[in-house]
Amino acid sequence: MKSVRINNIEDFDIQVKAALETGNPVFVLFFGTADAETSESWCPDCVIADPLVRKAVLQVKDSILLEAPVGGRDEWKGNTTHPYRVRFNVPAIPTLYKWSTAGPGECLVEEDCADYAKLLKFVEN
Repeated sequence: MKSVRINNIEDFDIQVKAALETGNPVFVLFFGTADAETSESWCPDCVIADPLVRKAVLQVKDSILLEAPVGGRDEWKGNTTHPYRVRFNVPAIPTLYKWSTAGPGECLVEEDCADYAKLLKFVEN
């Protein structure tokens, strides 16, 4: 598994296009940005899900995990105009999408990202 951090919305399309051009399976994880003081996401569900998502995606040969932090709590919570909500319909965080040339496909949201059995089934199908 290769993982790539997308640091801002402007780089999103470039990174996704590059990943898709490899022909390998592409997954995109939307999550809360790390807090400067703790170095952990401000989102407790994201902290729980992160190692499980990585472990599951690692099972998929040549997979690419694109990491898309949504920003700080104030940027995300209650912000219906957040670019990821508007553009990709990201309902909550964490959200893990399968991505293709057609765009975002199936996804797992919030607590489903912390269920390893669901994650494995999701990434392998």
